[in-house]
Amino acid sequence: MEWIVANWQGILAAVTGVIAAASAIAALTPTPKDDAILYKIRQLIDLLALNIGNAKNK
Repeated sequence: MEWIVANWQGILAAVTGVIAAASAIAALTPTPKDDAILYKIRQLIDLLALNIGNAKNK
């Protein structure tokens, strides 16, 4: 817990970077409908990008 408190800025920057990267990937890639594995990866990217509700790509 002490490590988290001491390094909260770096952790926040890393989490923000992951969300930003996932958002960019989700926005740039088309939705695969015929490939189940890529569809699952796409769902994970959408989840990491916080693409939920009306923000989700169709």
